[in-house]
Amino acid sequence: MLSPSKSHAQKPWLASVVVGLLVALVVGGISVAFGTGAPSATASDSSAVTITAKQADDDLAHAPMKDLSVTIAQTKDLVAQGLQISWTGAEKSTQPATDNGGENFLQIMQCWGDDPAVAAGQPAQPDRTTCQYGGFLTPGATRDNFVTDDEVAPQDDPFTAPGDGFAHPTYTSIPFRAPSGKVIASVVNHVKLDTVDPNTNEFFTAYSSNEVKWAGSSADGKGSVKFEVQTAQQSSGIDCGAKVVTTGAAITGKSCWIVVVPRGTQDAGESHIVHSGLFWDAWKHRIAFRVNFKPIGINCPIGSAEKQISGSELVAGAVGSWQPVLCAGSSGSIFTISTGAEPDALRAASDPAVPAALALTSRALDTSDGSPDPDVYAPIALSGISVAFAIDRRPLAGPNTDSADLAKANQAFSSMKLTPRLIAKLLTNSYLDSLPGDKSDIGYHSPANPGHNARNLTTDPDFLAINDPEWKTQALVSPSLADLLVPQGRSDVAFQLWRYVMADQEGRDFVAGKPDAWGMFVNPWNSTDASINPAKVGLSLPMDSFPKSDPAEVPAVPNGAGALNLVTWRPYTNDLDTGGYLTLRGDGQVLGPWDITKTPPAYIKAVRNNPGFQNVLGLTDTASAAKYQLVSASLRNPAGAFASPTAEAMTAASAAMTRTAAQAQVYEYNPAGEAAKAAPTAYPLTMPVYAATNPTQNDQATRDSYAAFINYASTKGQEPGTAQGQLPDGYAPLPASWRELSKNAAAAIVAGVSVLPPTVESGDSAVSADDATSAGTGGSSDTPSPTFAGPSASGDPALSLTSGVTPKDHDMSEIASAVPLSLLAGIIAALAVPIIPRLRRRI
Repeated sequence: MLSPSKSHAQKPWLASVVVGLLVALVVGGISVAFGTGAPSATASDSSAVTITAKQADDDLAHAPMKDLSVTIAQTKDLVAQGLQISWTGAEKSTQPATDNGGENFLQIMQCWGDDPAVAAGQPAQPDRTTCQYGGFLTPGATRDNFVTDDEVAPQDDPFTAPGDGFAHPTYTSIPFRAPSGKVIASVVNHVKLDTVDPNTNEFFTAYSSNEVKWAGSSADGKGSVKFEVQTAQQSSGIDCGAKVVTTGAAITGKSCWIVVVPRGTQDAGESHIVHSGLFWDAWKHRIAFRVNFKPIGINCPIGSAEKQISGSELVAGAVGSWQPVLCAGSSGSIFTISTGAEPDALRAASDPAVPAALALTSRALDTSDGSPDPDVYAPIALSGISVAFAIDRRPLAGPNTDSADLAKANQAFSSMKLTPRLIAKLLTNSYLDSLPGDKSDIGYHSPANPGHNARNLTTDPDFLAINDPEWKTQALVSPSLADLLVPQGRSDVAFQLWRYVMADQEGRDFVAGKPDAWGMFVNPWNSTDASINPAKVGLSLPMDSFPKSDPAEVPAVPNGAGALNLVTWRPYTNDLDTGGYLTLRGDGQVLGPWDITKTPPAYIKAVRNNPGFQNVLGLTDTASAAKYQLVSASLRNPAGAFASPTAEAMTAASAAMTRTAAQAQVYEYNPAGEAAKAAPTAYPLTMPVYAATNPTQNDQATRDSYAAFINYASTKGQEPGTAQGQLPDGYAPLPASWRELSKNAAAAIVAGVSVLPPTVESGDSAVSADDATSAGTGGSSDTPSPTFAGPSASGDPALSLTSGVTPKDHDMSEIASAVPLSLLAGIIAALAVPIIPRLRRRI
């Protein structure tokens, strides 16, 4: 019997076979031309529903809009998201005034309960006492009003307190009933309770309600809004999405209602719209949609093993969809994602001595200190960064504004173009309104001497030069148009956005201090030139965060308002998803007044703007942009063309990705590279997400779970759709050859052997010219799939690519195969155990 040392000496072929096999799996597979995947499907299209007033209104003769037809884009598999609601057949709207709600508009609300008064056998209807409505406390949009006796409909009588004269008029108030059974009622037994406010309560306020109090229509009777759908996780006042166990122990989410109430020109007995949309005179004309929800929370068997994954937020939406399938069965696992700085997650996953979470990253491990990179990288998602906006028209009457533009007042803009220099201006607080106090550093001294820096993006000649001429006729003013809502902390997203800016000559020159053609210059506190920067140190770009460097501050007022700095004036968001959510709500995080009633006194936040009056620019990810139905800006790419974050454009960007210099397994979109400059259809902020770990770090069971996660994510998890286990809108399916890379990486992880790939020169293209036009999801079908639901900022429908058919049943073969795969890989690893340490030392 040979000793181990003699065995090594006599069988060098074994080491060669093992290492060669693993290198072939992990590195060699990457050299294969990257095929092009199909775009994410808009699976929600199949559940769109249209209802007309003629179908819904039992009193059509008195309806304010007899030809009204309303469409909601999705009625199944809803989550906390945005929902496109559009209509035709309305009347031209008039804006709200201080004493009335406007004319010929729609109100939209979410209701959780069915009306118990509907007779058995009749179609269900929403119960108005279960609707989130009244939070804004404006005329025509509250739950209660003083009325005259002859205005009270019989259906409103139970909620009415009769008056006894001019000093105490009749009062009607529709109570709110929460899922818990608690009722907020200011009329009980026909008696008005002065201590109860039905509009501001423990369940909803102006800061939390998702109601739309005014949705306007153009002269042609058409209009649309993005409605915020809430679940029980966002509001305790509704139970939408709460788990419901059905026949066969299947779990579904509780359904709810989206209700549209048309309002005309006046309420009964009034000269204007001043009463509640819940009063019977308005409520009887409602158009109601029953909508179904996915069950909220983690829907996994009790006792499922829990595994940690950590890092990139870009893949969080996909993981949420995959989770119910990944944890199914006796061998399934719950994958708990903790989003945070990717470099930290990657560093922890690389340490062979301490077990750590599977890292989620878009960049390779930093090895600038000379240390090797022991990690295996598996591509699991193709995502990106979105510069989203919700900006409604506010045309300025004048000789340069034609009647067509004036007629579009309060309608949302659907297109915007941005360049790296414009992004730089938004990130560096170079617009006047982005600063709270002294603006002299950016050239403003007085109204008579304002300098050359624009107030906000929409007044910047640099912006107006490349966008639709209609932008020039707008009077848009808000701090939330002078910067981007950006997340706090460090991230690969921040690094890639700054990288996009710095790869462009105009962007690079601007942050270095060179004025643009109109004289606007960078806020010196954010300049890369130390001779300009008052801190005497230039900003080092690209960087992995969004600094708010300007120390400008409004000093505190004695016995008055407190000091106001830049972070208070323009706060960070918690994450990219929050940026998308706030943009949907029209909440630009604008600061409100100093509130002396708070303990201690403090500034409060301004109430969000409803559709028709929104002014928000927010940084988010493409999945969140799609989920919240946001419009994203088209960005100028290195080829000089403008591209929106459609699935097609993201797939084109994947074709232009090249391998990094230090890690052969990792490909990236390099905006300064030749491949990017040769890709005119590519969206420049496309980012891949890799699952990465050191295979020698964790125990066999954990490695098997990580491999199962990767195998599912890169196969069945790439099938577009809204069902559990599918790829949500906002992602582009992985190219076919990327999935093969993931499969090979999973095998290496199961084997538990770390193979260090050789250092390579950057520049190798991820996809060949032939593969760039191909598509596929690993299946054999050529069924077409449209792009994901997030609308393109260009206003034009994005072209669809091709993807495989989405099966109805989830095949768990990927997870099941992890066991035999681990057995095979374990045999290989066991044979290699005596020799791998020596091989590592030789690398």
